[in-house]
Formats: sequence, C-alpha cells, structure tokens
Amino acid sequence: MAPQDHLPPSAQRAAPNPALAALDLIARLVAALEHTPLVAVCSIDREGRVRFCNRACADLSGVAPEAVVGQPLKCLFSRGDREAEHDALVEQAWRTGRHSPIGDWHVRTASGQELWLYSTLVPVYHEGELTQVFCMDVDISARKHAERTLYLAAQVFENSRDAILLMDRDRHVISINRAYSEITGYGSGDMPGKPLSVYRSCIEDETFFRAVWDQIEATDHWQGEIWSRRKGGELFPAWLALTAIRDSHDQVSNYMAIVSDITERKRSEEQTRHLAEHDFLTDLPNRVLLLDRLSLALSAARRNGSMLAILFLDLDRFKRINDTLGHQVGDQLLQEVAARLLKCVRKVDTVSRQGGDEFVIILAGIGGIDHAAHVADTIRQAICQPYAIGAHELHVSTSIGVSIFPSDGDDIDTLVKNADIAMYHAKQGGRNNFQFFSAEMNERIVERASFEQGLRRALAEGQFELAFEPELDIATGTLVALEALIRWRHPELGLLLPERFLGVAEEAGLMVPIGDWVLREACRHARRWHDGGQAVAVAVNLSLTQFMQRDLVDRVRAALEAAGLEARFLELELTESIIMKGGGATAATLHGLRALGVRLSLDDFGTGWSRLGQLKDYPIDKLKIAQAFLRDGGDETVIRTIIAMARSMRMTVIAEGVETPGQLAFLRGEGCDLYQGRQAEAAVQDSGLGGVASLGSLAVQGRADAWQS
Repeated sequence: MAPQDHLPPSAQRAAPNPALAALDLIARLVAALEHTPLVAVCSIDREGRVRFCNRACADLSGVAPEAVVGQPLKCLFSRGDREAEHDALVEQAWRTGRHSPIGDWHVRTASGQELWLYSTLVPVYHEGELTQVFCMDVDISARKHAERTLYLAAQVFENSRDAILLMDRDRHVISINRAYSEITGYGSGDMPGKPLSVYRSCIEDETFFRAVWDQIEATDHWQGEIWSRRKGGELFPAWLALTAIRDSHDQVSNYMAIVSDITERKRSEEQTRHLAEHDFLTDLPNRVLLLDRLSLALSAARRNGSMLAILFLDLDRFKRINDTLGHQVGDQLLQEVAARLLKCVRKVDTVSRQGGDEFVIILAGIGGIDHAAHVADTIRQAICQPYAIGAHELHVSTSIGVSIFPSDGDDIDTLVKNADIAMYHAKQGGRNNFQFFSAEMNERIVERASFEQGLRRALAEGQFELAFEPELDIATGTLVALEALIRWRHPELGLLLPERFLGVAEEAGLMVPIGDWVLREACRHARRWHDGGQAVAVAVNLSLTQFMQRDLVDRVRAALEAAGLEARFLELELTESIIMKGGGATAATLHGLRALGVRLSLDDFGTGWSRLGQLKDYPIDKLKIAQAFLRDGGDETVIRTIIAMARSMRMTVIAEGVETPGQLAFLRGEGCDLYQGRQAEAAVQDSGLGGVASLGSLAVQGRADAWQS
C-alpha cells in the first residue's frame, strides 16, 4: 500500500501534485515577469519565434506584446551584423539547455532608437523537458554612455598637450598625465599620494601660495605665471590654472591643475622686447631703453644725493666714409666703435646708440666731474685708434658733449639736450675733443636756432641777394664772366656775407634750396644782360650737398630753360672735395652736366688733395688758382706748376684774389688766362662798361618762391 493510502480522504485531496505545482510556479513567474519594470523578458520557442514578452520589453522595444507573438526575435531588437551571432546563441541554449549570459549588445528598436542591452538566455524546463528559453535584457545605455564619457575623459586627460595634475581634497596628487611627465620628467608613479607643495619652486614664497588658495576657496579658480620645477631640479616658467571640483553636495572633492610650459613664449617675448629696446646694428640699448635706464639712474641719484653724467658722442666726418666706401663699411665701423665704447665704461654704465653715428652714455653714481672727464678722454683716445675694416684702414674721431646732474639739469630732456649742445660746441671747437655744458653754450645754441629760423624766412621772404664779381681776360682786359656770390640782407643785422650763414644753412639742410635759388637767379640775370647787349657768362658755385642730389642735371636744365639762357653761358664751380669723392656717380654727374653744354670749373685748386690722374677722368674746363698762393709774397713755383699742368690738359687757368699790379704782372708773364679780385673790379670800373656798371657792388634780389611756382 502506498503511503498516501493511509491518509484520510481529506488529506489525500490536499496532497500537492508536482506537475501542477510546477505549472503554478511557472504561471506565477510569468505573472511576475510581466510586471517587472527593469528587465525586458521574452520567451522564444525552438523556431526562434516570440511566444511572450512582458510590459518592460514592449516599452523598451516600442512594440505591443500582441504584435510580436509568433514573430522572429529581431522584430523586437535588431542587432545588425550580429544578428546571426545572437541566433546561434539562442540555438545553443535550446541545444544545451544551459543558462547563458551572452553579454552586451548594441541594438536598434523598431522605432529607430539605439540602445545598449545586457542579455541573458535562461532555459525553462517542464517535467524534465526544455519547453522554452527566456531572453532577459537590461537596458545599460546609461552605463555605456557613462563609460564612454569616462573613456573620452581619460583619453583627453592622458593625451592633452597641457600637463594635467589631479589632486584630492587634501591637495595630495592622485594622477598626472603624459604631458605632465614629458614636461617635468616625473613618471606616473613618482607623484601620487604626495602633497603638491613638495613640487613647488623656491621662488614664490608661502605668502604667494596662501593668496592663491584663498582665491580658489573664494572663486574655485586661479591662474597665473609661476616658476615650476622639473624632476632634475631645473626651474622653468609655467602658466598654472587651478580649479576646484565640487561633488553633488557642492563640496570640494578634487583639485585640477593645468600646467603649460611657457619657456618658448617667454624666450620669444624676451627676444621681441630685446629687439624693441636695442639697436639692430650694434645691439646697444636704443633710445627707448636709454630713457628707461636714465629714469632709474636719476631716481637713484636723487635718492642717494650722487652725481650722474650724460655723454653725447658724434663721430666726426663719418658721413664721408659712408659716402665714399659704402654703408656696409660704415656699418662695420659703427659696430667696432660700439665695442670700443663698451670697453671704456663700467658694467653699471649704459652705452646706447641713438641712430646714425650718435651715441649716448650714462655714467651713474660718479664721484665728480673728474670721473666724467677721464671717461670722455679715454673714449676720445680709443675712438681715434685706426680701424681695420676689410681692406681699408680707417681713421675717425669723436666730438663729445658732457652734462652733469644736478648742476646741468634735473630731468631727462634737459640733461640730454644740454649734452647735445656741448657736443655741438665740441665740433665747433675743432672736433676730436670733449666739452662740458655751460650756460653760455645754451645761449649760443638759442642764437643759432634763431639764425636757422631766419634763414628759412629769408628763403620765403626774398631776403637773399646776388653780388657779382667780374672775371677778366688777363691779356686783353675783356670781361669774360661774372661770378654770382650770395648775400643775406638780414632785417636786423644788415648785409651778411656767406661765411656768416652758409655753415648754419648746411647743418639745417637748407643748402639745396638756397643753391637752387642762386642757380635760377644767376641764369635769369645773365639772360637780362644778354638782352641788354652784354653776352657774358655767369659762374655759380655748387656745394657738395647740392652736387650730391641725384637730379642735379635736371635741376640745372630746368634753370637754363626757365631763364632762356644758352648752356654755354653757365659755368658751374666745383670744390676739390667733390672731385675727391670720385667714383662712378661723380663722373656720371659731371659728364651729364658737360653734355648739357655747361662749362665746369675747379675752384681753389691746389688746396685739396686732387691728383692729376683724377682730373684727367673728368670734363673740367677751368682751374682756379686759390688766393692763398698769391698772398704774402705768393708761391711762384706752385703757381707755375698749376699753369703748366692746366696747359698740358688744355684747361683755362684763372687766378682769384688778385689784389696788386705786381701779382697781375706775374700771372700775365706766366701765361695765366683769366683773373678776378680787386684788380679786376678796378679795371671794370675804369673801362666804363655801362651794361654792367658798378659790378663790384652789383646786387639783385628775388623771392625763393618766385622760381618754385
């Protein structure tokens, strides 16, 4: 008898049926799964068709439960190119009957939404027989997004070109990225766990960093330049940006430091600053840096009650080297001068180049003017030593002006101006010397400035006049030409001779407009003489500055055309300094003038350094014997030599400054062609040449703007 046969009937009816119990369990499980909100569940038969899906599955897929029953599993979630892989796993679950977590899947729902699912296949048995397989999916899209975000953040952190360092709330290092390692030399295992303060430089003090962290506590941010330290101890300039990171409770959880190595930027800034403050040719401080240093030196001198000297230097006749040998040689000479100046002063002093051939030196904290005088003379002697520049041995000197603080000024502008004034007087005193500033110098410079302004007014208001000196044939006494000589009818000082004002005109840059005025006025009056029956030539002196104008030939042509004067009646007188310059440009200009038909005369011949060979290269028509050879008994040998040389080159010879009958007789006997001076003026007066009466005092006036219009 079976055991249950011994039970009462009621007990027998209550005894559970295992099969029914299993079915009941499954029913309850399905009911539970139906309402499980977090897990999408569907059952799959052996043919891979959906037999059931819960509400979560329907919501996740976007398909109603009744619409998927009997449909393939992919109607819920499409797995793209992994569809066959998923089908194989389902088939494997039916074949083996084993529970199988099959991992993460990227799927697309019927509505087109992309999701990440974590899937598990669960076989279900009934009475020992595998009846269905449940596919259970959990939406892990949010987790995947977070993982992706973390991955990207990690990649950004690790691969950032900026060095990044992470700290905990106690400012202990958690992690550093690759860029930080490359910049500092610290490896990923060197720093974690250690306080950031261990890696600071010794340049910024505790007060500085306390202020930094105070600002971070107040604003969560700080950025600025600091000095950082590499693993080997080397310091480098860095840009540091510190940020406090707060958690969901608004509490600081971490700190992030971004460090940029700005060594190259600082080097570039320094180079830019250096270029802005230094002369490109000599690398000496320029005017900008000079004024800055002078301001500091003056402040220190006032504070300490000490003296300070300003030396203003200008090289003597440097322009001649530039013009004759070229700017490259001139530049090399300036570089050598700069090197010599640096050797003459202390390291605390400043040597600067102001441009051109001007230098200014600051002698700070001197004990007295003797110190300044000693340095000035040392410089003067150093500059005078020969220079070997390429194949040339050059000689230059310098004129130096000195001003002293506080006696010669209490501010920068006054001290520099007074040193410049003193330098000008050093040049006026013969060059190659130094002068200390004095009040008398300032008065003279003010007078000179007034004189310069007067010259400009003279050009504009027609205060210049021309006087004419006759040139006579020594054999016949015939009037051959008239030399035009400029005079200035000054409104206060009266009639001024050229030696009184042409030096100032040269320095003021007025020689070209004044020379043009003389040229045009002389041509105009020569034409008037011709119209009056006196066909004589007019001679005009050319200054070196005027001759160096590239358009000189055009200017002369314009003057002739404006006056209607034939070129053969114009004679241009040149000084030997023009011939000394030599070179292709000089020859080209002279030949250009000769091509116009203008006659060329060499003035004061014998006083310079012209060589016979040089004269043969140029189309010179006339040599003028300087008056110096006739004065005080004369130098008859030199005069005979000049006349003989001129004859050999078929040049006309004229003697200037002939004052006595004896001089005239000597010149006539030696074969001189022409003469001028008191004897010539007297002869003209005695001859009664009415067309040019009173030639010794003949003067004409004209406004500068009369020929400029």
